[in-house]
Amino acid sequence: MARGDQLGRQWRIIQTLISSRLGKSAGELAEELECHPRTVYRDLAALQTAGFPIYNEKAEEKHLWSLLDTVKHQIPIPFNLPELMALYFAGDMMKVFRGTVFYDSLESLFHKVKTTLPPESKKFIRNVEQTLHLGLKPYKQYSTFREIINRVNEAALNRKSLDMVYYTMSRKKESRRKVDPYKIWFFNGTFYLIGFCHVRGEVRIFALDRIKMLHQTNETFEIPEDFSLEDFIGPSFGVFQGEPVHIKVWFSPEVAGYVKEKVWHQSQKIHPQEDGSILFEADAAGTDEIKFWIMSWGSHALVLEPESLRDETKTEAELMAGRYARESEKEEETLSA
Repeated sequence: MARGDQLGRQWRIIQTLISSRLGKSAGELAEELECHPRTVYRDLAALQTAGFPIYNEKAEEKHLWSLLDTVKHQIPIPFNLPELMALYFAGDMMKVFRGTVFYDSLESLFHKVKTTLPPESKKFIRNVEQTLHLGLKPYKQYSTFREIINRVNEAALNRKSLDMVYYTMSRKKESRRKVDPYKIWFFNGTFYLIGFCHVRGEVRIFALDRIKMLHQTNETFEIPEDFSLEDFIGPSFGVFQGEPVHIKVWFSPEVAGYVKEKVWHQSQKIHPQEDGSILFEADAAGTDEIKFWIMSWGSHALVLEPESLRDETKTEAELMAGRYARESEKEEETLSA
């Protein structure tokens, strides 16, 4: 049995007992959880061993399991105990933000959450916490530009325009920009600023770690009512923006299962083939990022549409093969010398 399944079931037991006024029998719990009563008894015993205040008493010829009322009433409305535990466990996700105002605020929040829980619940949380871990990679060390993040966040909250010097990676060049900060967006390990760029005359995306200088102006702005973050970032396969294009990719049977189990794009459609392969279709904004995603599957992926993306991917693969060939030639020359 997977440890995660057991923990999930035990959480549901706790939630059921919290919401139950009279308690639940093992049979009733087993019916709700769709498992055998013996499994419920084992879970109840595990929860008691962990220090959770669950007890059993006989009522109307049935043995009912309940949670101590003192625990129920120590949890402030609108949260119940499982919700607070979930919030506390989310702290593992937030470690990537260490060194930023977001992490500091979350640390304070989690400390307050922890102090609201009775000793028995804290002990249970410590036990469960040992079995859960969330890894977020890759990510950046945001403590090195903590001040930039804080000031962008402050400007976005106060609706103040920013004057900044920004380094563009593709052009390897710095430029001065005036930007109205609409949103701060965390995606794939990086913080981004989404805002109206007065130089370009349109909404653009800026990586916060590439802002070299920053000054908050006294000029205020309003986010247009018709601006939607979901509409803006939705068509993109990642961060890059571009012209809408229909993508069609073949994936071999060896990797088809891995591709099918995730949502890669909001518009994706997956068509299973008789040989176990799949055809992946999506309408994306731009092809730069989807090209590198396709190449990450190696020979198990083949671009069918559009022709331009097929040619770009083919050229990239040939350049890779050529580089490996040249490196092999160098190694052979070194060995023969």
